[in-house]
Amino acid sequence: MLINRKEFLKRACLSGAASLCGFSSISLFANNNESQQSTPEPDNSKLLLVQEWTNCLLSNLNEQLSEEELRRALKSCAVVHFNNLKMDNVLAQYIGHLDKFIKFLEEEWGWKVEYNKTSKTLIANKNKNYCVCSIVNHKSGAKPTAICYCSEGFAEKMFSTVAGVIAKATVISSIHRGDDRSKYKIEFS
Repeated sequence: MLINRKEFLKRACLSGAASLCGFSSISLFANNNESQQSTPEPDNSKLLLVQEWTNCLLSNLNEQLSEEELRRALKSCAVVHFNNLKMDNVLAQYIGHLDKFIKFLEEEWGWKVEYNKTSKTLIANKNKNYCVCSIVNHKSGAKPTAICYCSEGFAEKMFSTVAGVIAKATVISSIHRGDDRSKYKIEFS
């Protein structure tokens, strides 16, 4: 059975075969004898390879998939970054204490957060004039706007874990989209 390029990319991403964060984790942190040299510095060429490959993939996916297919595929990749950062451990002390978690985000991560308890809506402003994503090669000048869907997935998992209810995240502004800050709207069910 032959499938076209769009269908191949769609199936690969939706099945997790092209997991962006997973690919970078495997490539960068594979533990083999060749990588255990006396030099403790990471091999930046491997990082650049992963970042450039990711930028190319995102560009192609952006051209081949509908916005909803792209969003769904990249949101599903967020779990890899979430797990890599051991976010379950970070969030454990905040489960059921959203106000305490908001204070943590503001004091430790420098975010600005506005929470409307009546509408169950939160605006999370990362409050930085640059993208913090390690998957993106910031020096290349590439602006892979699709990567923001991965951030939506990360925010959903993070806020759902803390609040104990389903959280829906939507990017409302993004450095990659030409805005001065990356901001997310979080809606709790």
